[in-house]
Formats: sequence, structure tokens, C-alpha cells
Amino acid sequence: MENIEVSKALKKIAPNIHRTPIHTSSWLNSQLDAAVFFKCENFQRMGAFKIRGALHAIHHLTDKQKENGVVTHSSGNFAQALALASKSLSIPCYVVMPSNAPQVKQNAVLDYGAEIILCEPTNQAREKTAESVSQKTGATFIHPSNDLNVIIGQGTATFELIEDIEDLDAIMVPVGGGGLIAGAVLANKELGNKVEIIGAEPFEVDDAYQSLKANKIQFNKTINTVADGLKTHLGDINFPIIKDDVSKIIRVEENEIIDAMRILWERLKLVVEPSAAVALAAVIKNKKEFRKKRIGVLLSGGNIDLSKIGELFVEK
Repeated sequence: MENIEVSKALKKIAPNIHRTPIHTSSWLNSQLDAAVFFKCENFQRMGAFKIRGALHAIHHLTDKQKENGVVTHSSGNFAQALALASKSLSIPCYVVMPSNAPQVKQNAVLDYGAEIILCEPTNQAREKTAESVSQKTGATFIHPSNDLNVIIGQGTATFELIEDIEDLDAIMVPVGGGGLIAGAVLANKELGNKVEIIGAEPFEVDDAYQSLKANKIQFNKTINTVADGLKTHLGDINFPIIKDDVSKIIRVEENEIIDAMRILWERLKLVVEPSAAVALAAVIKNKKEFRKKRIGVLLSGGNIDLSKIGELFVEK
């Protein structure tokens, strides 16, 4: 791990990504008595941080592997990320998606030029179908979060944040499959362990919290959360990185996620998905701990099904 350089990854992928802006809110800062800096990956290409890891993983393929293309299984942002990354670098892309994946997400993957292979909505079916596609086409499988090159690529978001904002005390990162927070750890290490890396997770899918507590990977017993991007579990590549250098995981309730999302939409005018709002919810929940501190918050993405807005923002 000592030779990993997120800075090199950033140079490789920079031509094909946006260096996303950092937003602040004087109103929110006064409410929290802290300085909060939002790294807006909702403004990233395809609307989420995941294109960073997808691009970096593709850059590490051989010419022959690029010729045969890539395959992944995903029903969400990584499906779109790998599809767009592949289009940007002119290689074939195959995406295995569950048959119940929202049509809007399937349409986005198709718009980016990837081929979709539908399967039954189970993890076993997704993995088996992806393996079959790989055998038939020669495409290289790229995991959405448990792949070192993906993790390093995701770390470029944190690298940019630490470069752009001086003297951060902590960075709050939403935790799903673990790629974003593991990448945050690697970026922070390269830059001298300048800040505390903290995870944020819904109580309903708190496998990362439970994994750190048990010192081994745990799995979710329920997936009943509005933060649909955080339903996946940690992997054997990212977990060792996370357990050694993530100070803690803060868990939040579903209503706290919605309240944070409402603040981001209404007060900061930032359209984010529930998974991204989890990070702010964790800061608000523990505002006494963060009082007078400078906190970075990774807003992981802004891909939301607009047909579900009414269900999310129900008047209290």
C-alpha cells in the first residue's frame, strides 16, 4: 500500500472528469457553529463520483483487455459510470443489471453506449451473469467498489478537497460498498494524514459500523433505507484500508437523512440523492462534536428518480 499514489491517478483521469466545485453556506455554518465545505460530486460527469474509479480502472487495462472491453454488475451509479468511462475511452462495455432496475437508469446506461444484460434481482444472479458475459466476450470484470484501481480513482475526490481547502479537521464520507471512503483514506495518507476520515451510514444498512465493531466484514440484515446507493457491503480489498484508518462510523435515522436532503435542496440549492445527504445528516446529528471545526463533506452524487420526489419530501 505504501506506493499507492492518488495524485498519479488524478493526472490520468483529469482530462475526462470535472474538478467539482466546493460549496459552503453561511446559514448552515451559523446553525452548526462550524465551517462545512461540500465537495459537490453531484456535479460530476454522470452525476456521481464513481466515474473517477471507473476511468482509473480502465486506464490500467492492457491494450488487449481494452479491445475486449469491460463488464460490471450494477443497478445504480457505477453502471452509468463505467458506461460513460468506456465511451470516453472508446472501448466496449457490458453492464449486468437486475430486471427490476429503474428504467431511467437503464436508459442512462444505454445512452452512454453500453450493452445491458438483465438478470434476476439477486447478488448471486448478478455475479453469475457477469462471469458468463466475461467468458463469452473476453471483457474484464470491474467491481464497483472492491477493486484497488477503482478505490484509488475514487480517492481523487478527497485528494482535490484536501488540496483546495486548507486545515480541514475531518471529512465525512457516506459508506456503501466502501470504495469512496477507502479512497479517502489513501488520499489522506498521501497528503500526510492531515484530516480525520469519518464514515456516515444509515442505521438500516449499518454493515460498515458493524464490521468495524466486529473487526470482520458483516452483512446487512435489512435494506430498508431511502439511501439506495448505500445498500451494498464492504469487500475484502477495501475493508482492510477502512478498518485501519477510518476513525468511526456515525449512523443516522431515515428522517435525519430526509431532513439533511431537504436542507441541501432548499437552502443550498444542491440537488443530491439520499445517499449523499447521509454525510450531512451525520454532521448535524453530532454537531456538538464538530463545533468550531472545519468539516469536509463528500456529496457523493445527485442521481435521483424524480418520480419518487413526492415520497421523499412528505410534509410533516
